[in-house]
Amino acid sequence: MGITISSALLTGAAAANSPSTAAAQPVQQPSGNSGDTVTLTVAEQVYQLYNQGQQVSQIATSLSLPETTVNNYLGITRSGG
Repeated sequence: MGITISSALLTGAAAANSPSTAAAQPVQQPSGNSGDTVTLTVAEQVYQLYNQGQQVSQIATSLSLPETTVNNYLGITRSGG
């Protein structure tokens, strides 16, 4: 049994900068027979993909987000040097 993650494109500066404003997206099991649907926010999708071992750049690409937004969701800060 697996889970498929889908996401909506976030637009606007507010959506890119504020994890709490991200819309929740339904995620359905591929079997489709059970009728069960799990709703994950974009932030939850980021956490799930990161915990599965994906890199920030991969997550950003798959969810159509800037890398800085993914880093913000994960609480990753980069210090300039």
